[in-house]
Amino acid sequence: MLLGSPLTELLLLAGGAALLYVGAELLVQGASDLALAVGLKASTVGVTVVAFATTAPELFVSVVGAVTVSTDIGLGAIVGSNIANIGLVLGVAALIRPLDISDTVLKQHVPFMILAALLLVGLGWNGVIGLVEGLVLLGTLVAFTIAIMRRVRRTQSGITDAQRETMPEARPRDAGAVVGGIAALVLGSRWLVNGGESLLAAAGFSDIFIGLTVLALGTSLPELAASVVAAVRGETDFSIGNVVGSNIYNILGVIGIVAVITPIRVSPGVRGFEFPALVAFTFVLVAMMYRGDRLSRLDGGVLVVGYGLFIVLLLP
Repeated sequence: MLLGSPLTELLLLAGGAALLYVGAELLVQGASDLALAVGLKASTVGVTVVAFATTAPELFVSVVGAVTVSTDIGLGAIVGSNIANIGLVLGVAALIRPLDISDTVLKQHVPFMILAALLLVGLGWNGVIGLVEGLVLLGTLVAFTIAIMRRVRRTQSGITDAQRETMPEARPRDAGAVVGGIAALVLGSRWLVNGGESLLAAAGFSDIFIGLTVLALGTSLPELAASVVAAVRGETDFSIGNVVGSNIYNILGVIGIVAVITPIRVSPGVRGFEFPALVAFTFVLVAMMYRGDRLSRLDGGVLVVGYGLFIVLLLP
């Protein structure tokens, strides 16, 4: 999309930023209240409802880009978005407030995040992710969903009658806040990304570079907004669960769907740099998680600096 005058671009940027803030506030508050009402932990809601919702921009960009432009757009958006989720989103959130890590996320969700990253690299190492590989990714997503649902059922069955009496009732306005927050996040991220995408394309940058930078950062803005607002509000379980869940859905769901629609070509450059970078960021995060029960501000600083270095190395 070609934007008009600089004033139009500034208005889009300002409007997008405002929508991201409002959407994040609505989403975090609505999801938090719903979690209390149904007896779920914030981390579980973060890795399911919030993570799935904030994956919508990646799905939209990847599917539309793959069908109408190039599969490089979709692949670059996912790999770059997952790296941005770890380096930028969790890094900034941890700088604001140290992020507590729940046992549920660490023991049940993080292994799937590792598996998703390794599957993407392994299945794409021959240069193409096709129908069979896409079905493998989607099948793994089904297994992850089943594991989550079993955990939810165990949690629900463990709630006593006395605990249920003290739980607040689920309100329609909480569900409305979640839906409204999702819509605002998606629209705000699109407004912010359009300008940069058009400018880089006009300057002659490649599809994979645009995907790995502007589109990846733009599609990570919902996760960034939601995680930062959650950290400011003290809902740090949302921040961790949101990123872990989003990285799982991005690879298993979005790449899986795109690969079923059309084969994804994986260039030697992606296999030589972006794939190793994704694995490195994933395992650095996992090492930080297993070293203690929280991500410290120092950890956040390391992640942000690492993401900045990744962007610098991407420059042509």
